[in-house]
Amino acid sequence: MQKSTHEMLESPEFKKLVSGTWTIATVLTIVLFIVYYGYIILIAVNKPFLAQKIGVYTTLGIPIGVGVIIAAWVLTAIYVSWANRVLDVEVSRLVAEVQK
Repeated sequence: MQKSTHEMLESPEFKKLVSGTWTIATVLTIVLFIVYYGYIILIAVNKPFLAQKIGVYTTLGIPIGVGVIIAAWVLTAIYVSWANRVLDVEVSRLVAEVQK
């Protein structure tokens, strides 16, 4: 049975998909803010900790900063993986229902 666009937008499946998308986007955004702002706050409140030498030419702040960048990549990869596994499949299924 073909559904109209309005029926699809009001369907529980579509609302669940939108809710899931917002949930994962919100969680990943909060985690990213905690990582970034945590690093900035650490710089602001404990410079001596980050200034500790861990080698001849580098301090502890450098690898932690690199970790922040890598964390952003990992969070992006998590979202892309979820979108490819869940979001794209569900969107395709819902679009097929409208186009039948």
